[in-house]
Amino acid sequence: DGTGQHPTQALLDLYTIRKEKGVLGGHTITFLGDLKNGRTVHSLGYFMALCKNKMIFVSPKSLKMPTEITADLRSRGAEIEETEDVKKALSVSDIVYVTRVQRERFENPEDYEKVKGVYVINRAMIEKVKKGITILHPLPRVDEISTDVDDYKGAAYFRQAHNGLYVRMALLSLVSGRV
Repeated sequence: DGTGQHPTQALLDLYTIRKEKGVLGGHTITFLGDLKNGRTVHSLGYFMALCKNKMIFVSPKSLKMPTEITADLRSRGAEIEETEDVKKALSVSDIVYVTRVQRERFENPEDYEKVKGVYVINRAMIEKVKKGITILHPLPRVDEISTDVDDYKGAAYFRQAHNGLYVRMALLSLVSGRV
């Protein structure tokens, strides 16, 4: 619907998860950041529920996943935990899907300043979490993932962006009748 969902991003995220992890189901995935306004997490959450993944939602209280989405996911059998403790969530997660806090979604700049940078993934943090964690981000990033994470083997966000080219080409071929 433009402001609430982003299905093509979710499809490329699924493709990336499959390439990175081998399977789409059986994972614990943490969604981190602006879950209220992040269209990508809204769409991906539904796919992750279909694939029987546990989801952990980590955000400031003011940027929580909308209640109607959380309730809908739970009604579909999704296992969901909500917390503000990023370290605890990442200690059990196979995948972390990081989103930026979207300045443009705030009417009051002071409200944005209160929550920007609350959660920052850096190399020191990654060294202390579950081994083999895969880091995804729909991009662009602001400061929620430090550049010292870019060379970490599990940092898949640039591969994820690259995968978007192929997934969207396939979708265009499909809707144009070429497939």
